[in-house]
Amino acid sequence: MKVWAQTLVKNEARWLWYAVSSVAPHVDKILLWDTGSTDGSLYIEKQLEKKFPGKIVLREVKQATAEDFTKVRQEMLDETKSDWFIVLDGDEIWFEDSIKKVIETINREGENIESIVVPTINLVGDIFHFQGKAAGRYKFGQKIGHYNLRAINRNIPGLRVQGVHGVQGWVDVEGKMIQDRDTYKFVDAPYLHATNLRRSLEDAKVIKRSKKFRFELGENFPKDFHYPEVFFRDRPHNLVSPWNTMSTAFKFRAFFETPLRKIKRRVWQGKPGY
Repeated sequence: MKVWAQTLVKNEARWLWYAVSSVAPHVDKILLWDTGSTDGSLYIEKQLEKKFPGKIVLREVKQATAEDFTKVRQEMLDETKSDWFIVLDGDEIWFEDSIKKVIETINREGENIESIVVPTINLVGDIFHFQGKAAGRYKFGQKIGHYNLRAINRNIPGLRVQGVHGVQGWVDVEGKMIQDRDTYKFVDAPYLHATNLRRSLEDAKVIKRSKKFRFELGENFPKDFHYPEVFFRDRPHNLVSPWNTMSTAFKFRAFFETPLRKIKRRVWQGKPGY
């Protein structure tokens, strides 16, 4: 089956190269659309276009409001001419085994399932720490935690984008969320998610970006943790190193904020419907 990826970005200079490079060799095409980056992301996008000739479709589009984001997403969906597509944000870095497993699942079962949900490993503080299970709040069936809907069958009847940026999703002809159709498959194929980290020196110019950043002390990865292969491959010389550690100032503030976050999570977990 043909599998494309959709990557819609603004100011993702820190992680964008790794995200796109981790998926590009495994899909047929990537629609890489930029909605007004001011941090050097465009330079990275053009370097990616050169690295993967004929595979990256780069476009600059306008997005001023949260509602515009939905319109652009819909345009991207309308131009996706594949059997399936993978949603790839600029802060999502895939392990090679994981993206291969997703593609293999699509090729093997793609005619019988409509979407794929995978686990996420959410970084916090720096690349050496991650959020514990209690912080995960996404719900898919009986699963609650760090999960995300990341591959969608393009042939779902009436498939379209609905909602504004931050509460946006894909729905069917009746307006039902794709994950509520109960035709998704869970695949144990995690990726690294840098959503809680700094993603650019221009984060303040991105809608709702500031709400995602976390002053939080996470759990340590084991010393033998296997990081995505793309971090060890050639990259433009001017990229910020992914291996930078959290600053002393960050640790100090996170020391006080982390217990408060844990208390809020315990309260949330005790609510009906959890």
